[in-house]
Amino acid sequence: MPHITVKYFPRELTDEQKQALAEDLSDVVKKHFSSKDASLSVALVPVEQDRWKEDVYDTEIKPALDTLAKKPGYSM
Repeated sequence: MPHITVKYFPRELTDEQKQALAEDLSDVVKKHFSSKDASLSVALVPVEQDRWKEDVYDTEIKPALDTLAKKPGYSM
C-alpha cells in the first residue's frame, strides 16, 4: 500500500522518463503517507484519446466525482 495508477493519452516516454515519473510520484506519496519505498507500486497506463470517456471518465471519474480529492476541470 499504496498503489498509484496514472492513466494518460499515449505519448512516447523512454524507460528513463517512466522511471523518473514513478520515482517522483512515489516521493510525494511517501511524504504524505509515511510509506516506505518497498510498499509502493506505480502503473502507467496509456489510454487512447477516443476511449478516454468510455474507459476512464464514465467508469472511474464520473461515478466518484463527490469523493475525488481533485476533480478534473472538464466534464463529458
